[in-house]
Amino acid sequence: MGFRLNFNSDQYIDPNKSYMYCPNHGSLLDPFVLIALSKKPIVFVGKKELARIPVFGFFYKRTVILVDRSSAESRKRVFKMAKKRLQNGVSMAIFPEGLVPTEDVILAPFKKGAFSLAIEFEIPIIPQVYYDCKRFFSWDVFKGRPGTLRVHQYSFIETKGLSLVKDMRILKDKTFHLIYNELEKDAEYMKDTNRKR
Repeated sequence: MGFRLNFNSDQYIDPNKSYMYCPNHGSLLDPFVLIALSKKPIVFVGKKELARIPVFGFFYKRTVILVDRSSAESRKRVFKMAKKRLQNGVSMAIFPEGLVPTEDVILAPFKKGAFSLAIEFEIPIIPQVYYDCKRFFSWDVFKGRPGTLRVHQYSFIETKGLSLVKDMRILKDKTFHLIYNELEKDAEYMKDTNRKR
């Protein structure tokens, strides 16, 4: 598609461990970036509505654990399927915003699913920041272009010994603020750079 990846990581993956990847979501390109960066299998959890998108939906429903967020039964099924996959040393990926926000939103509020699963299975959270996917491959067909996609993988956030009741919200907020602050800083930098041109 004409994209290149510029990947920086604060900490590297142990191939014998499972992780919960939590990147920001700005574009349909995001899952493909994560797959390209990963050295081991990843199971995605995603909302079932996306399976209706032509072409994309065909592949999506064959590779993703689908969840209907309005159904408690569906959420239980996700936990069961996730447990089975994680026992095989596979990592998981959930875009915690649960949607692709509009152009003017830096980062949408996080849902709790990724953090509940990470605590339940005691797997570290891997926060990833995707700076350019929204700019280069947006929902607006008149915007975008090939280019270099910058990705920063932050140090893992451990979940061992955390409690769903006491710590889930703290874990969610910590991950949100880390990603939000980085995206906000980058947005200001891009504005300044464009002004100077």
